[in-house]
Amino acid sequence: MFNLIVGTGALTMPKAFANAGWLVSLILLIFLAFMSYMTTTFVVEAMAAANAQLRWKRWEKEEVDEGSDHEDQTPDEYERSEIRPILSVQRRGLADPFEIVERVEMGQMASLFFNKVGINLFYFCIIIYLYGDLAIYAAAVPISLVQVTCFSANGSCGEHGGVRNDTEPCWGSVRRIDAYRIYLAVFTLFLGPFTFFNVQKTKYLQIATSLMRWIAFSIMIVLALVRIGAGEGAGHPPLAQPSGVRNLFGVCVYSFMCQHSLPSLLTPVSRKKHLTGLVLLDYSLVLAFYSLLCFTAIFCFSSGALMDMYTLNFSGCGPLAPPALGYFLGLFPVFTISTNFPIIAVTLRNNWKTLFHREGGTYPWLVDRVVFPLITLAPPVLVAFCTHDLESLVGITGAYAGNGIQYVIPAFLVLCSRKEAGLVLGPGVGNKHRSPFRQAGWAWFVLLWALSCLIYVTANIILTDVSP
Repeated sequence: MFNLIVGTGALTMPKAFANAGWLVSLILLIFLAFMSYMTTTFVVEAMAAANAQLRWKRWEKEEVDEGSDHEDQTPDEYERSEIRPILSVQRRGLADPFEIVERVEMGQMASLFFNKVGINLFYFCIIIYLYGDLAIYAAAVPISLVQVTCFSANGSCGEHGGVRNDTEPCWGSVRRIDAYRIYLAVFTLFLGPFTFFNVQKTKYLQIATSLMRWIAFSIMIVLALVRIGAGEGAGHPPLAQPSGVRNLFGVCVYSFMCQHSLPSLLTPVSRKKHLTGLVLLDYSLVLAFYSLLCFTAIFCFSSGALMDMYTLNFSGCGPLAPPALGYFLGLFPVFTISTNFPIIAVTLRNNWKTLFHREGGTYPWLVDRVVFPLITLAPPVLVAFCTHDLESLVGITGAYAGNGIQYVIPAFLVLCSRKEAGLVLGPGVGNKHRSPFRQAGWAWFVLLWALSCLIYVTANIILTDVSP
């Protein structure tokens, strides 16, 4: 769960942290970690309720089948059936209907608890989020490659931290922005075709990227601490800077995102008795890790020197990191993101198919193999072609689609699942995986918070655009 949460969003957090002020950032980070933990417990409760509903439907089907078998039985078969134990009744009496043993993804939970409009809105939110993910990935890889392979006279690691202008030369007459677009085209040509096929058996790739992530983050924290300890820290972050809160909110929401992957993550856990406590421990570790990463970053580098992706502050930096470490950190997002991009793209393509799925129908070959992959791949690549402002991409994705996935959907899932469980199993049957925030007021508080954040971020964007 730690590896799932700590991903690309964490690399954009130090700059957002510095731009909003360290005190405001810390308070918001702690509060958003708490909110994310709350909605995670909502999803766990909804998973248990979905398991109970599916189990109940299965029991009902068995009873119907047994009833029809009794009608077709001869007298001798009927006598033998009378002395057999009533297995369905025993199962119902002994088995806990809320035991999480079957993986029920969020889409399936939406189909169980939401109406048709709710299901469509759910898939729309998931699709927008995945588009944002792909756009962030498509921009992050070329940026890293440009930073590592383009050199200029003022690209030292001093006060400017290697920040360079897009119009500066990269290779002769080729500008940095041109090099970025060339790398984007190569990235699309190499990884785009995976969208047209299925991606399977990525276990060892995921293990390798997890190890690289741990090594890279540890190196960055240690290097920043060494520089601060030597008295060379250039950061003097303010306490608060309201203009940076909008992006910080989106980045933090994106960086705590795990709700959509919880069914795959938690269902295989063998002992789920202390699941809520273990999840709380995970969130506490992630919060401590983010705080350590961000505070070492903002006191090591000045706010103007921090780059959109924190790894880029170490690439090509002779005094701060040995060349080998600089290249490793600069290329770290390239390797990790390149392994995740095809998986996210295939997931998005399958969500499009599910949204437009016709009962009992199949898609023509051209639509299935060409149209769906193209509408999956083209928009994020076009967005990455137009902008490589990673902080804004992460902020907008988190503030809108991330807001829906992390707050709105879990709150409605838990409210609807409680209502459905009461109707199907009766009000007396207790869900042992019920959230510690069991009062309905908590779910409504989450929805109110999500609406407030949506209004704030939208108003902030509008006012920023119209201001001179």
